[in-house]
Amino acid sequence: MTYIVNDNCIACKYTDCVEVCPVDCFYEGENMLVIHPDECIDCGVCEPECPADAIRPDTEPDMEKWVEFNRKYSEMWPVIITKKDPLPTAEEMDGKEGKMELFSEAAGEGG
Repeated sequence: MTYIVNDNCIACKYTDCVEVCPVDCFYEGENMLVIHPDECIDCGVCEPECPADAIRPDTEPDMEKWVEFNRKYSEMWPVIITKKDPLPTAEEMDGKEGKMELFSEAAGEGG
């Protein structure tokens, strides 16, 4: 089992989760984070830290697409281990539908 980040993170990018991760498996894109599924140790400490409820276990229904999404972008983006401010749109975008159309493949800064 692993944890994944889903589209609830897009345009929010809360980073509370990265500080509690014992294996530094979060990667930063321009407007969201992902988890490398092969590095995640399934400890679950990140899930309750996410204000947007964007971190889910891969055992939930229809998660395979998110495992592959997280794998793809974790191999392209830099690792992030330090908490940063969320995006300015975080509060208004939290919980919105249709956020995939806002997704950016661009890498974040990492750090």
